[in-house]
Amino acid sequence: MATIVPESELPTDLSVEEAVEVAYSRALAEISDDLVRGLPVLVECEKDLAPYLYMSLRARLKRAEVKCAYLDGRPKEDKPDSAPVTFVSGMLEQLRSTVRGAVEKRVAALPHLDLLTTSQGGITAEAREVVPLLYENPDLVWLGFKDPSFPLPKVIENLFPRRRTILGIPRDRLSRLVTQREARKFGRGLNAWGLYKYVSGMNAARLRRLLASMEGEDYPSDPKRAYQRIRGFTVQGALEIPTVDLDADIGGYEKVKTRIRREIVEVLSKKDELTDEAAVQRMEKLIPRGMIFWGPPGTGKTLFAKGIAASIGAAITVVSGPELKSRWVGESEENLRQIFHQARQSAPSIIVFDELDSFASARGTYTGSGVEHSMVNQLLTEMDGFRNDELVFVVGTTNFVEILDPALLRPGRFEFHLQIPHPDSADRRAILKIYDEKLELRLTAEATDFAVKRTGDYVEGAPAGTRFTGDHINALCRALARIRLREGLEGPTDELLVDRALSEYAERPQMSPREERVVAIHEAGHAICALFSPHAPTIDRISIRGDMAGALGFVRYRDPDRKYVVTRGELLDDLCILMGGREAEKLLLDDLSIGSAGDLDRATEIAHAVVEEFGMGGDETGVVRYMSSEKRRRREDLSPAQLERLDRAVLTILEEARTRAAAILESRRPMVVALADLLLERKVVEAKTLGERLELDDVARKKLEPTVDGRVPRHDDAIEGDPGASRATGPATAAKYQTDSPRDESRSD
Repeated sequence: MATIVPESELPTDLSVEEAVEVAYSRALAEISDDLVRGLPVLVECEKDLAPYLYMSLRARLKRAEVKCAYLDGRPKEDKPDSAPVTFVSGMLEQLRSTVRGAVEKRVAALPHLDLLTTSQGGITAEAREVVPLLYENPDLVWLGFKDPSFPLPKVIENLFPRRRTILGIPRDRLSRLVTQREARKFGRGLNAWGLYKYVSGMNAARLRRLLASMEGEDYPSDPKRAYQRIRGFTVQGALEIPTVDLDADIGGYEKVKTRIRREIVEVLSKKDELTDEAAVQRMEKLIPRGMIFWGPPGTGKTLFAKGIAASIGAAITVVSGPELKSRWVGESEENLRQIFHQARQSAPSIIVFDELDSFASARGTYTGSGVEHSMVNQLLTEMDGFRNDELVFVVGTTNFVEILDPALLRPGRFEFHLQIPHPDSADRRAILKIYDEKLELRLTAEATDFAVKRTGDYVEGAPAGTRFTGDHINALCRALARIRLREGLEGPTDELLVDRALSEYAERPQMSPREERVVAIHEAGHAICALFSPHAPTIDRISIRGDMAGALGFVRYRDPDRKYVVTRGELLDDLCILMGGREAEKLLLDDLSIGSAGDLDRATEIAHAVVEEFGMGGDETGVVRYMSSEKRRRREDLSPAQLERLDRAVLTILEEARTRAAAILESRRPMVVALADLLLERKVVEAKTLGERLELDDVARKKLEPTVDGRVPRHDDAIEGDPGASRATGPATAAKYQTDSPRDESRSD
């Protein structure tokens, strides 16, 4: 099929019957041959195409001198008063008459087999009478028409040894289905491949009716509007044509966008430019049809799928995994069939299964009714049935890619895996820029920097461990827009307004002055130990505002130079910093609070890891890995003497860290007091302020210098731990502060 077909080579006129014959001549010839040889045939096609296929087959069978009967349940024209109550009853009447009256070979067409089956593929009460009739007369050759949306009971399917599927339009026949008048609406010369991209899922009968209704100017300079009109008519059911631009509407994530363009968008663009059929077929085999987008909630997985759809001119439908499940047997599989059928009719299209893991987790791990197993099988069946020339893509989004069924992840199915992580500082800045322009926020440069930095923290007022995503940044910007609207603000948006939008309605603990002082001293102890520990990370921000879930105060650290390699010196510095809060309380208050419980828990965990996992406990314990995540050796397997040596080594390391922290704080007592007072005054102290207000030596001051490119580190690499849990003593329960652990990488679990 040539790419550009001259108008003179197109038909001047074409009826629907002629179009069906042209489009499916090969399939019709094969079906006719089977019927003449006495082989029953089941044709899977759309309902509106079945009558035209039958007319073409009837003409072929007539030439072969084979009689036909069309059992559609309608009354005979010469007996209009004998109309049956229902189509099914009419079919039964016609069927009895045909089966018991036929005395010669005849083809009997059954165009409404779907009326004999339930949506779950079960058999109806009427069908129980039909089935015996279908097997009664051996002189009848059955021609059945099955709608793709309905499964047939096995007892009916088994009647047909031959099965043919007629869906969409063969690509090499499209140029013969467009008349000269219709081609003029798409410019001079018909770009058959360009048109096929949008009508591949339509049957010939529907295409003819659509093209015949085309209006507009002849030979337009830009045929894009004509293609858009065609595209609008081809979208079926719940599918829509998105308008999400990968650049204009999605901020940041350049690596993700680059991979999408290289692997999908550019490949499809090059395919559209090819003129050789063999080259096109080779290219089509390279395009991944199944994609897994995985990452935390709110990072834009569905938005990226819409961006892909808009880039390739595809329709899209977003399906919630849990909503597909049904309490009725077979209905979940039927829901999947319907979704794929509509997507194929609307090709090019993308089906997005949101929360794919809700029904496609690894088989053998299901805890529900077992319908998940059938749904996975149905999903695989539908994906395996894709034609190379029909552009239907399936995107599964999940937060837990590791639990998906391995059968889905093998090449040929969901082979394209794309991680969409939390946004880093560059991503957050780009997202803010988009919403700044769309919502007319007029963010100042300082406010943007502040927002980028603050959205690197955990989300205030959210469950512990919740980090900012694109959705959270969207919510922040909408909150800013509402404040500006309510208060009639016309000027720029500054840092104070951003901070207000972030924390205006956050529930913060109301501490007494005495409690605030304890928290300030505790956090000052952590910070001073960090400043004077050579391997400690750089401080970014200190807060005693209670703006992190589960923590009244915290010290936030910047991105370390090394993200994947942790040394013994760094681990020992971590222990010193963890002990710093406790020792500061002891130094300045001559008392201890229970706020150090989380610090001690984390420190003990690190110390055990140093001794038992990393072989860094010293000569007494040796260079041995006593315990590991794989449980090659466990503490229960060790002798009492070995356990005693290990525990002694752990206690020694912890005591050395405590002594070291106490020495640092004692030698810099005025600095601890100054920082605690500064925290009580400001509640939140940034690194820049810390450097200005404290008398630091050159080594400590260098730790507070901003990074070369001025970026705010990615939150997932920031040196922070989890805030910990509430602790209780005696009859009263009190939620107390706990510092964040300096290094997530040193966790032994």
